[in-house]
Amino acid sequence: MNKTILLVEDNPDDEALTLRAIRKHMPYGIVVARDGAEALEHLFGGGQGPGRREVPVPILVLLDLKLPKVNGLEVLRRMREESRTRSIPVIVFTSSTEEQDILDSYRLGANSYIRKPVDYGQFCDNMKHVMNYWLSVNQLPPSRGCAAA
Repeated sequence: MNKTILLVEDNPDDEALTLRAIRKHMPYGIVVARDGAEALEHLFGGGQGPGRREVPVPILVLLDLKLPKVNGLEVLRRMREESRTRSIPVIVFTSSTEEQDILDSYRLGANSYIRKPVDYGQFCDNMKHVMNYWLSVNQLPPSRGCAAA
C-alpha cells in the first residue's frame, strides 16, 4: 500500500524544515503542493467525472492556511465536502495566530491546529510529536487506495 503525506506549504524554508523533520522520524512518502490549487489537483486527480485521474489518497494532510491561488480554509472545506477525502486527517500547520483562523479551521473540520514555532529545535520537536501521534498512536481510517470516481 502506498502511504503518503500531503504537505501543502508555499514557504520554501518551512517546506524544507517540515520535510527534514518528517523524514527524520517517519518512513512515509511525502507529496508537496505549493499552493491550494495544486493541493486540490492532487487530492481530486484533475477534475471530476469519468476523465478523472486516479491518485493515491494521502493518509494525512499538513495544511498551511495562507496559500496562493486557493487558501487553506477553502482546501479544507472542499476536502470535507467530498466522501473520498472527508475522513483524511487534516492538521492545520500555520504561522497564523488569528483567533478567527483557529475557529474557522475547526468549524470546517480540521483535526488539529498547530502554530509553527520560530525556533528550529522546537519546530523539529513539535513535528516529531505530531507525526508520532498521528501516524503511530492514532488509529487512522482504513485506506481506500486511490481517489477513484
